[in-house]
Amino acid sequence: MAFENFPETEKQPSEVSPPPSGRNTGRTVLTAVLVAALLGTWGYIIYDKNKTKETLDQKENVIATTSVQRDELQKELEDAAMRYDMLKTSNSKKDSVITAKDKEIEEKKIRIQTIITKSNATQSELAEARKLIASLNTDIEGYKQQVEVLQGEKIQLTQEKEFVTKQRDRARKDLDSAETVIKTKDDLIDVGSTLHVSNFNIVGVNEKGSSKEKPTTKKKKVDKLRITFDLDENRITSSGTKELYVIITSPDGSPIAVEALGSGTFVTREGESKPYTKKLNVEYIKSQKKTVSFDWKQNNNFQTGNYKIEVFNNGFKVGEAYRPLKKGGLFS
Repeated sequence: MAFENFPETEKQPSEVSPPPSGRNTGRTVLTAVLVAALLGTWGYIIYDKNKTKETLDQKENVIATTSVQRDELQKELEDAAMRYDMLKTSNSKKDSVITAKDKEIEEKKIRIQTIITKSNATQSELAEARKLIASLNTDIEGYKQQVEVLQGEKIQLTQEKEFVTKQRDRARKDLDSAETVIKTKDDLIDVGSTLHVSNFNIVGVNEKGSSKEKPTTKKKKVDKLRITFDLDENRITSSGTKELYVIITSPDGSPIAVEALGSGTFVTREGESKPYTKKLNVEYIKSQKKTVSFDWKQNNNFQTGNYKIEVFNNGFKVGEAYRPLKKGGLFS
């Protein structure tokens, strides 16, 4: 079938979009640039912030680590100082080596403490402090060994001193014993060498009216007393001059002592001071009896009554006798 009678459809031109204008294109590019720049800025800010945080974290870690290191170093220093102080306290004896070591240790302690207390101490300085503490511990160990040597020497010296002291005390004790024996022997000899007196005889002597002395029994005619006694044999005393002190006591009980006639005082073995009437120096020969005689003529009249005669030698009383004197004379 033919459709020839139908008119052909008129072709319409196709619709084409108009090209964008130049103004819109520039705006789009600018927006894209701004967005990119903004995104870049934000990215940088985020990156920088993260970087800053990382840096701060690192610094905080460094600070924390430094603080921990500082605390550890402080404790190590305190421990070392405590050991050192204890050693110093236990060591009272010091020589030149110990004294020099003291100075060196103190200088290290000061340097270490300076680093530890420094607020901005670097890792290098902390490392130096750690090395100094290690060196300090070595010094203290050496100090300890030196102290132990000195203490050992001290103990040895103490033991030697104790031994010497014991020996000295023993020798002194032996010496004291020997001296006691010697003193006892000397005392025995001293006492044994004391002379003894016997055979007293007292005679009244008249010197008037005659060229010869006459014994008299009349008190008024007695001018002097002649006192005679014997020194007995003594095998202990040595030969030589012996001192004899004679005390004549008058009937009224008072010792007769006339300084002008040679009287004086002496001390007995009991430590008592006594006045004596006459002192005699007698030459004595060992182991022999000797007779001693002397006259006592006083510067006043004799009294009626008992006269006591005492003889002392070597501080001891060695003889004593009594004689009564009456108006009619001297009676035996």
